[in-house]
Amino acid sequence: MPSRGWRVLLAEHGALLLVLAIALAGMLRVLQAHWREGAVLLGGALIVAAVLRVALPQERVGLLAIRSKVVDVLLYSGFGLVMTVLAVTITRVKLSAP
Repeated sequence: MPSRGWRVLLAEHGALLLVLAIALAGMLRVLQAHWREGAVLLGGALIVAAVLRVALPQERVGLLAIRSKVVDVLLYSGFGLVMTVLAVTITRVKLSAP
């Protein structure tokens, strides 16, 4: 099997690498006890995946293409928005015993 150049690999998998980098940054923030920032980054990674799924042609979208384009965009953007909204709107509540 001939070796493929870095440019070819980056062109094919660059979208997934970008989404994974954002998700990794989110997981690092969660592990550093900044769960709200981490959850927003994870939601943002899903929204970026949806935008890339719409914007990129089929041969460059790589492993972001799981189902049909419509289903992928709806699920990526839906889960991303829900995660981001929940992370932003959850407030700290003190529990008290009755």
